[in-house]
Amino acid sequence: MASAKVAIVDDTEINLTLMKHLVKKLDGCEAYCFSDSAEGLQWCLNNSPDLIIVDYMMPSPDGLEFIQRFREGTDREIGIPILMITANNQKEVRYRALTAGANDFLTKPVDTAEFHVRLKNMLVLRDSQKKLADHAAWLADEVRKATAQILERENEIILRLSKATDYRDPETGAHILRVAHYARHIADNLGLPEAERELVFQAAPMHDIGKVGIPDHVLLKPGKYEPEEFEIMKGHSRIGYEILANSEVPVLQAGAQIALTHHEKFDGRGYPDGSKGENIPLFGRICAVADVFDALTCQRPYKAPWEIERAVALLREEAGRHFDPACVEAFLTRWDEVVEIKLRIQDDHSSANPL
Repeated sequence: MASAKVAIVDDTEINLTLMKHLVKKLDGCEAYCFSDSAEGLQWCLNNSPDLIIVDYMMPSPDGLEFIQRFREGTDREIGIPILMITANNQKEVRYRALTAGANDFLTKPVDTAEFHVRLKNMLVLRDSQKKLADHAAWLADEVRKATAQILERENEIILRLSKATDYRDPETGAHILRVAHYARHIADNLGLPEAERELVFQAAPMHDIGKVGIPDHVLLKPGKYEPEEFEIMKGHSRIGYEILANSEVPVLQAGAQIALTHHEKFDGRGYPDGSKGENIPLFGRICAVADVFDALTCQRPYKAPWEIERAVALLREEAGRHFDPACVEAFLTRWDEVVEIKLRIQDDHSSANPL
């Protein structure tokens, strides 16, 4: 058995001396004695002893009040055993003490052999409880680490899946990452719960995955699209949705929603369904701002990158038309973070058609 702290609370010095002597006979036990019950209670609440021995007949708080206040002190104290010292004729006190949270009793005058056995049994039980708690904490930590590894691998798979479009569309992986970080930034400033912030961050890279289904003569065209070509290109939203839809994985469900709706416009002029306002899912509205800003401010074969100020002006101008005004405002909040993302995640090469 590991070393144990035993608190002894009794207002009679001779009883403290006797019980301290008996406790020290147990291997690895250290006795902490208190003749003032209030002082003893405070020490027990602050130090989490392995066993408490408390007398019933004491000035306030008496033994019953001591037990009740200790058990109410904090949730972690529920497993700490309490041994109460009472007289033979105090059965009613014992019943009340059990209700308050006492675990066992010793009768005055204390029999040394009984004292030794009861303490030993209670300390063995306490030691087992602590080992079980330590094991549970270890298991929880292992589960946390394993879950983190699974999520990390899942995120890597999603990024690699999203980058598959790079082999057909010269849009860079840096664009995918920036859009994800911009989307997380918007979600932060909208005050979304942490789980939703993380979900949009993980799902945003899949916004254009449907481009894998667009013919090369359209996808790779360096100039402006003809109307019929643009109709073909618009199909990437629905293709992306069909690739990701009907999954039971939440991040793929979110990715499907984003792929389908990130080209919808707040005033209903977007595609593929012409959805309007808050009928457009929030993640789609968030990614619309993130995607367009990054497309405008990056180099493409047919255009130079826009100045950031010009792109910001367009976002403000199109708030309420192309974009959800709340998402635009959220994007522009804590602007230094947006600039940091743009500077940190740089293109190796850039050339894509913004839509």
